[in-house]
Amino acid sequence: ETRRKMKRTGKTAAQAQTRPTRKIKSLGTLCVTSHHLLFSDRKDEASWQLLILLKNIDAIEKRAVGSSGTITIKCKDLLVLQLEIPGMEECLNIASSIEALSSLESVTEMYPFFYRPSHLTLSGLWGLSSMEQYYKQTERLWDRWRVSTVNSDYSVCPSYPSAVIVPREVDDDKLICSARFRQGGRFPVLSYCHHRNGMVIMRSSQPLTGANKKRCKEDELLLQAVIDGSELGYIIDLRSAQQAQQAWMTGGGVESKSCYSHWKRIHRHHEKGKVVQESLIKLVEACSDPSHSVDRWLSKLENSKWLSHVHSALSTAGLVVECVERDCHSVLVHGSEGTDNTLLMSSLAQLILDPTSRTVTGFLCLLEREWIQQECPSFLLLLDCVWQVWRQFPLALEFSEALLLRLAQEVYASNYGTFLCNSEQERCAAGVKENTHCLFQSLLRPDIEEQYLNPLYEPTDLAIWPSVHPQSLQLWTGLFLRWTEYAQNMEEAREEVWSIVKEHREQAGHDRTNNMLSTHCDTLTPFENLMDELTIL
Repeated sequence: ETRRKMKRTGKTAAQAQTRPTRKIKSLGTLCVTSHHLLFSDRKDEASWQLLILLKNIDAIEKRAVGSSGTITIKCKDLLVLQLEIPGMEECLNIASSIEALSSLESVTEMYPFFYRPSHLTLSGLWGLSSMEQYYKQTERLWDRWRVSTVNSDYSVCPSYPSAVIVPREVDDDKLICSARFRQGGRFPVLSYCHHRNGMVIMRSSQPLTGANKKRCKEDELLLQAVIDGSELGYIIDLRSAQQAQQAWMTGGGVESKSCYSHWKRIHRHHEKGKVVQESLIKLVEACSDPSHSVDRWLSKLENSKWLSHVHSALSTAGLVVECVERDCHSVLVHGSEGTDNTLLMSSLAQLILDPTSRTVTGFLCLLEREWIQQECPSFLLLLDCVWQVWRQFPLALEFSEALLLRLAQEVYASNYGTFLCNSEQERCAAGVKENTHCLFQSLLRPDIEEQYLNPLYEPTDLAIWPSVHPQSLQLWTGLFLRWTEYAQNMEEAREEVWSIVKEHREQAGHDRTNNMLSTHCDTLTPFENLMDELTIL
């Protein structure tokens, strides 16, 4: 009913221009519907159409140009659309409709609840992975770990799923006590178990020790159960030591050495989500203005500090991997809230450690288990870090950059319900699984998945160690410069690489399962070099 009152579905004449790729204006028809903005030019041949989900619109600017009006639409995927509307009143009406329809907050009025493609049907099967499934697939967990449904009604921790993996010897009553001792109820839970040495990655929020340095024996027992008495675990605190000390004054704190004697704490400072968001905004502004000189553009890129956040994330994830893989110690990762940065580190560490997480299906399962958030700058930071890994290890990941770009687009505006809401509890309340389609299931359809495969993929059970040297990190041009001719030329070049590799495989009579690339190493080098050349800015 609210949407019907605000909707101004109709057509009007308009001139459109996208920046920076389409510099020639097109005269055509603009149509605004409940969920989309459609522009179609009036050319009989080589017609041009643009369809934008209203949810993808980030900002609208209006100004008068004589008797007409101009609307500049800035999209979350960095596209900029400029519309010239005849008649200022009509221009204001259209802008008002777009602003209202693009800012509705009711989840059930968003497009995924209305998207009904002919090739998909709603079914009881939704999603790819859960903690229960991960537990069943990980035999190393069966002896010492269990699946707990203590949070089945989301009363213990509203932001956790209904089922979590915890040490077998810790009962649900102790978990409830531990949750009361942790900010937001985010008590320590398992994220990953190493497939060879059995070490685990846990995550949580900070303990609520406060100025009086309170303790919780149940929380201490929970972490003690993670390791044997003779072992040592590491707590990677994503705050500086000074920030952690200051947290005591506001009711937070750290795990004390006396109470958690078998755990060693390491501090790694990471900025909170607000700072990352501001950094992203500065980067987008730098990449959206083609008028800058090279020196000016590089200065704005450096001042955004986005690549500094990428460096910090990969560096800390590498520390987690080093503790688990090389030193054979379990790790607990947390900051203050145990959300954005904590999920970022645990997810990146799994990608580096786990060969399964480097496949298309495994990576999507990892995102579903660890990280289904909406419009979160740290999710985009995660994708950027994964892209850096993919660029440095062109053979190690089964998926290509195309999958990362698709996810970056879908997280902001999507036909699917996968990225709706911020927690499992919110999705259940809104009926997301019953009334929308799952993006990940769609991506794994054979005809769709092929678009996102890496032609150079060669699986390995070994951990991969990305370099964090400044010269090793580059701007993700495929995303941040995606609407420029440079990015389009890069995409065409990658498609050509695909064709070359496929043709070579057909001629050689080998496929991926026969390890063609490894047995013909003399033919591999040109492909690796070509992929490296294509990523140089």
